[in-house]
Amino acid sequence: MTGIERHALVVGVRPEKREEYLELHSAVWPQVEKTLSDCNVTNYSIHIVENMLFAYYEYVGTDHAADMARIAEDEVTREWWTHTDPCQVRIVPETDLGAVWQPLREVWHLA
Repeated sequence: MTGIERHALVVGVRPEKREEYLELHSAVWPQVEKTLSDCNVTNYSIHIVENMLFAYYEYVGTDHAADMARIAEDEVTREWWTHTDPCQVRIVPETDLGAVWQPLREVWHLA
């Protein structure tokens, strides 16, 4: 392990789907949480202000891309996304094509 990587992202929540999104996240499926943990994701949180979601997590593995691919391959997580993805909308024009969540660049960190 090379240390902790901090990741932050932003996305919009569709106003008509806001309550549905909050309800889903009041009881995240245990297998989704297990897959994240098994793939070296820790300290994951999502915050909301009006219709914007901000996510933060720490990655403690050695191959972030491979672990993100493992998460995307998990059948239960993919099913979870069929419920959460329709609630989200891209709000940052520079987001990679096909992506909805926009990574945020860290500009300062108090260690």
